[in-house]
Amino acid sequence: MAHVFVSRRLPGSALDRLSAVHDVDVWPEPGPAPAAEFRARAADAEGLLSMLTDRIDAELIDSCPRLRAIANYAVGYDNIDVAAASARGIPVGNTPDVLTDATADLTFTLLLAAARNLPSAIETVIRGEWGPWEPARYLGYDVHGASLGIIGLGRIGQAVARRAEGFDMTVRHTGRRGGVSLATLLASSDFVSLHCPLTPETYHLIDAAALAQMRHTAILINTARGPIVDQAALTQALHAGTIAGAALDVTDPEPLPKDDPLLSAPGVIVAPHIGSATHRARERMADLAVDNLLAALDGRPMPHQVGREP
Repeated sequence: MAHVFVSRRLPGSALDRLSAVHDVDVWPEPGPAPAAEFRARAADAEGLLSMLTDRIDAELIDSCPRLRAIANYAVGYDNIDVAAASARGIPVGNTPDVLTDATADLTFTLLLAAARNLPSAIETVIRGEWGPWEPARYLGYDVHGASLGIIGLGRIGQAVARRAEGFDMTVRHTGRRGGVSLATLLASSDFVSLHCPLTPETYHLIDAAALAQMRHTAILINTARGPIVDQAALTQALHAGTIAGAALDVTDPEPLPKDDPLLSAPGVIVAPHIGSATHRARERMADLAVDNLLAALDGRPMPHQVGREP
């Protein structure tokens, strides 16, 4: 029986399976554990089930001499120093596939809401400012027949492309699967949707220069990672009318401070990182994370191990 630290309570019954065979310590509070408390609880752990918001760096890994497995409750794993874990022979697992459709659905939700100025229109009703019908009020942009540029044609990017087919959109993409150049995509797209991983190469990929290449009627959607976008440049571009809007499920940092300048920019929608927030997706994520831990702690390969071919 191994000692496992789980950094947050999870939906579904996956943790019951883990607790049936291992000693499981679950952080009981709704928010993240303070850094010192996290480190103390992880110090004796043989297995660690972490959230995307938990920073598992080399220093933390070094402070856990018994650690044998890390399971991240996310598809991405940029919060983990995988090289440091690998140097210790510690496998790292993630939760691919199960949140693809949920995130693609949210991407299109944000795209549609931004295109039609839905949040601001709803707000006028709430404030009692609906007013008489006016031909030029609440105007947005057509989605049907528009052009969509997808940056990163992985599982989620492909799922978004399939949804775009139902709107007769022209889809262009850039990424490891080929496609057009970034400059061509930015210049020719009514909507630009980010689905690439966060790497040193994609950090601030969408900066002031990239935003300047976009159409002034274009809308940027980001359900990938916040630091892919230079937020200061985006805020300035929205105020200047360089682009028409942005719909973000991810920001830098998270959570975004309530006085962040981005929140007062025109044409912006910010959601609190809810791409995978459906009952089914979050429960399946828990199942996969637990499957990874159970396998590794039993001396078997993780079914979803980062850096290992299936």
